[in-house]
Amino acid sequence: MGTFIALAVLEGSLRQDISHRFVWIAVAVAIMPTLLWRRSRPLSMVGIAFVGSTSATVLLGGDQSDIAAMGATLLLPYALYRWGSGRDIVIGSAIVFPSAGIAMLTGGLPAADAAGAFIVLFAAVALGLAFRYRARAKARELDQVKLVERERLARDLHDTVAHHVSAMAIRAQAGLAIAESTPGAAVDALRLIEAEAARTLAEMRAIVRVLRRDQPIDDGDRSPNPGITDLEQLAGSTGNGPTVEVEISGDVTDLPATVGTAIYRLAQESITNAVRHARHATRIEVRVTSDDTAVRLLVRDDGDGGPARPAGSPGYGLAGMAERADLLGGTCAAGPNSDRGWTVTAVLPRQGAAT
Repeated sequence: MGTFIALAVLEGSLRQDISHRFVWIAVAVAIMPTLLWRRSRPLSMVGIAFVGSTSATVLLGGDQSDIAAMGATLLLPYALYRWGSGRDIVIGSAIVFPSAGIAMLTGGLPAADAAGAFIVLFAAVALGLAFRYRARAKARELDQVKLVERERLARDLHDTVAHHVSAMAIRAQAGLAIAESTPGAAVDALRLIEAEAARTLAEMRAIVRVLRRDQPIDDGDRSPNPGITDLEQLAGSTGNGPTVEVEISGDVTDLPATVGTAIYRLAQESITNAVRHARHATRIEVRVTSDDTAVRLLVRDDGDGGPARPAGSPGYGLAGMAERADLLGGTCAAGPNSDRGWTVTAVLPRQGAAT
């Protein structure tokens, strides 16, 4: 903003062909600060700039500003259509275009010049709308990525909880079967356990069925989810691709199933991305370390991915991995190495934090 003000003052002072140049210098100095608030208050800034400059043109008998630096005010209609609300755009349009038309008519601008000016104005508007649409499309895509990852985590949580609750129900039923040889109080307790377990299972199935929408839960599938110990299955050759090396250190025997499954999923997705996008990679290193508070995952390759390597397909890329880690109270990040290759790091609290 300061640069534009300096340019306007310098141009207005040096050029002798500008009518009422001191007036227009003052107008430029007054209008330029509106650029500072073009994102937070686009409608107000558009109103100040366009109404102010048009009023000056009318009061000066049609003499328009020839200060080229004032072209920076085109950022205001761009900002209006880029960041303004729908209401702001409607009101702002009723200010911008009539004001521009009045200034051109009052100044007696030739038709060709007026058409060119409107084309430039429409270009700023179209650019603002294009970037607005692009930003919203990216936001929708990111929301979809997070939704899909939440669904995947919900499935893992369902399977994990279902195993534990099913065991509760089985034990309760076994207790009822031998209730005759136990004190009567145990019968009531076992009935409560059975009822609570059945209710919890029903609620879990209903919740996840809503998340899956068109994919009902297979109640017959009770195979456990993969965990950290299953990472060894990812080691070895990937066909014509790089070799995967897995190293696990620290105590991982008593990790919650949700944390173990998350580490496995993150490693699996990282390996998949490396195989797809790491050019000339020969080795993928997977390291898992665990201590009393957290579990850390590092997946590193030696390929020529570069800083612009894509993060995988929508729903299964870095955004989805970060969403899963965040749901468990952790973090996940990825980026290029200083020399070559790509590294994915994730840190999850040992006890998890999914709700």
